[in-house]
Amino acid sequence: MSLLAAKEATIEAPVSLVLVGIGGMGGVYVRELLEREKEGRFRIVAAVDPQPNRCRQYRELRALGVVCFVGLKDFYRNKTAELAVLSTPIAFHREQTCLALERGSHVLCEKPAAGTIQEVREMMAAERASGRWAAVGYQWSFSRAVQALKSDIRAGLFGRPRRMKCLTLWPRDEGYYARNDWAGRRRTADGAWVLDSPAQNAMAHDLHNMLYVLGGEVDRSAAPAEVEAELYRAYPIENFDTAAARIMTGDGVEILFYVTHVAEAERGPVFRYEFERGVVGCDSRASGIWAELEDGTRKDYGVPDDEPMNKLWRSVAGVRDGTRPLCGLEAAAGQTLAVNGMQESMPDVRPFPGGAVRTAGPEGARRLVVNGLGEAFEACFEAGALPSEMGVDWSAKGKRIDLRGYASFPSG
Repeated sequence: MSLLAAKEATIEAPVSLVLVGIGGMGGVYVRELLEREKEGRFRIVAAVDPQPNRCRQYRELRALGVVCFVGLKDFYRNKTAELAVLSTPIAFHREQTCLALERGSHVLCEKPAAGTIQEVREMMAAERASGRWAAVGYQWSFSRAVQALKSDIRAGLFGRPRRMKCLTLWPRDEGYYARNDWAGRRRTADGAWVLDSPAQNAMAHDLHNMLYVLGGEVDRSAAPAEVEAELYRAYPIENFDTAAARIMTGDGVEILFYVTHVAEAERGPVFRYEFERGVVGCDSRASGIWAELEDGTRKDYGVPDDEPMNKLWRSVAGVRDGTRPLCGLEAAAGQTLAVNGMQESMPDVRPFPGGAVRTAGPEGARRLVVNGLGEAFEACFEAGALPSEMGVDWSAKGKRIDLRGYASFPSG
């Protein structure tokens, strides 16, 4: 075989994949891969899951000859893969990413990168030592809509950024916190930090995106420098189900973030990114991102959620063409650092007063609702203020945390 023919054969060879976690979000990856299995771009060599029967497509995987291992170490004792797709709980991200990189696999890890900033930095060190890369699955970062917006911001179309703010009201019922043994927890039963919360899980995308579009490079995010947060809970959980935070970047841009699982009605994400020469906005996940310049020109970027699996296909392509991820560990680290700072700002989460909380929803889908919370957060969003600054009766002010030189969580 000639060198040219050998090169072409290598480029065309399907990328070997190991799927780590095939229930929950992992099942979404499995479904996408099975729908495109005949394209010849990839080959699933194995799955890793201690309870594979949770995956609805497990029989289809077995019919393709996919072997399932209980643990990732078991897999690497027997096989190897060019790309490891990790759809596992937050507490496993550091260990599994580092192991996969050490064993020669590139990694696509679901968001967030990890529970603490020291874990993310350990993952970065493993990435540098391995000569491989690790992508983090913030799907908006891999979309054409967000990439086009980020390109325009970097090119100076809107001028200097002034303030970013985002509001997401996403009610969740009691089953949300009963779905696993770490939901709403600060730490797992064996002591690993997870810091599960709206800011770390369901709305982590919205926090990450504000930092990501401000990043000076395609694969970087703005660095949080200070954070002040107010953390509240209605559900009987360890951590918070509601948060309002002000984050200042190293370049002096104010970021305001309002999220909750206990509002009456669903809304958002609603965001407004304010610049010298215009504003960028979004009114829901289905409405798309738009921009209005000071001269009245409007630009529509599209709906980022129209391409939720670009993160997978760009990762598969990157194994062959050498392209590094649009969102890797460096880009994802800002969200982790901000969340660690939020937790430090109000280490004792403040319960909502009992009189403000009521039960709603039918039997089997009961949920807690804080009266007037949606309206209070909407007012804060419009004013660019935290609840304690608006005099909301259940509110309390958090400490200001300096994140410059922040070494590890918890800092004390």
